[in-house]
Amino acid sequence: MAKTRYKSVDDYIAAQPLVNQAVLIRVRAIISKALPKAQEVISYQIPAYRQFGRPVIFFAAWKEHYSIYPATGNAVAVLKEELSGYEVSKGTIRFSLSKRVPARLIQRFARLRAQEAAEQTANAKAPKLLRRRHKQARKIASRVVRKAV
Repeated sequence: MAKTRYKSVDDYIAAQPLVNQAVLIRVRAIISKALPKAQEVISYQIPAYRQFGRPVIFFAAWKEHYSIYPATGNAVAVLKEELSGYEVSKGTIRFSLSKRVPARLIQRFARLRAQEAAEQTANAKAPKLLRRRHKQARKIASRVVRKAV
């Protein structure tokens, strides 16, 4: 069986069964509205949104459900009450294809993930800034020592 290579989110949605397409279009619209500055991409052959240089949220359709990823511990803890009616497991939140799309929940989840991505990006940049400042401090200290001698 040939492996499908999607070039865009439109290709991904068009390749899904008709019953899944309406749900995926709705989920896509919700995430796009929640993350207007995010870049829509295909990653791991499923739709994803990138912001701050890293993937923020993914979504995919399956035979009986659709999922959003990654369900991080922090996001699950913050949305614990709202997620109580859904299947949450190891980085995944599953929603039934036959039930109404929980727009507010998905929107809040997307925004939480964007916040986490922003924090991860800031934390990743911090060591570089500290090294640069440390290097500058050493230069200044060596100048001071040279002048004193």
